[in-house]
Amino acid sequence: MREGAPDPELYDFTPYRARKPIVWPGGKKVAVWVSPNLEYYEIDPPANPHRKSWAKPHPDVVGYAHRDHANRVGHWRMADVMSKHGFKGSVSLSVALCQHHPDVVQDANARDWEFFSHGIYNTRYSYGMDEAQERAIIEDSIRTVREATGQTIRGWLAPALTHTPRTLDLIAEYGMDYTCDLYHDDQPFPVKVAKRRLLSIPYSLEVNDHYGFFIYNMSPRDYAQTLIRQYERLAAEESGTVMCIPLHSYLIGQPHRIGAFEEVLRHIAADAGEGGRAWITRAGDIADAWYASQQEDGQ
Repeated sequence: MREGAPDPELYDFTPYRARKPIVWPGGKKVAVWVSPNLEYYEIDPPANPHRKSWAKPHPDVVGYAHRDHANRVGHWRMADVMSKHGFKGSVSLSVALCQHHPDVVQDANARDWEFFSHGIYNTRYSYGMDEAQERAIIEDSIRTVREATGQTIRGWLAPALTHTPRTLDLIAEYGMDYTCDLYHDDQPFPVKVAKRRLLSIPYSLEVNDHYGFFIYNMSPRDYAQTLIRQYERLAAEESGTVMCIPLHSYLIGQPHRIGAFEEVLRHIAADAGEGGRAWITRAGDIADAWYASQQEDGQ
């Protein structure tokens, strides 16, 4: 990313209607992936001069305890509903969770969920980091997840969506295949990086449960209907789209919300069989399918 440029110069402009359609495995129209954010928030994190970790003065017991519901209760409720309907998670992981609450990470791994890094803690930001610090976080993420799960992470979602101008170049250099940090498209798109290659996998702020409940003040029913409308529109289009459902289990795993969310999973799963439009998958599988399609096209 060139500093001072009029745009980030990370990807080409290609109008949606001018693209060659993507055909997902089995001829499916929309790749659907669920991204549970398995996170750890520190009650009294080190101060970052660019942004406060908590809205209230530290230590914010209420903010910490609300989010701690995720690892104590919400994860298990959310994960069971996902497994019931055939959805495997692609986990946006605060890798410190591997030490703080290994039971949660082990449960996700046993369900054959994929892990990518969401930084060390969701209360420590990339703002102001020098290159050595940022490299240390990437290396720590790779090592910690491999030791805890046997998996080698292939993707990145910056902690609390905070970046430096070098973030995408660095994760590509370290062998990542995809980033979830760009929200510019409804299809995978190559990112311009200094070394190797990198693909932007569509994540979502618009249908993220954090935005749904905290920003847009949706009821559980409103949020569920939003997800169903999102799916139906993407599945009706001909170009081969991606729908991501980003979740935080301290929100979606609440008893009064989980039932409405299960209706969404039931709706999409009913359209995933033979002749259906949904490819229920994981982020890494989407990247593999996209890269394979480019090789077939000779690109």
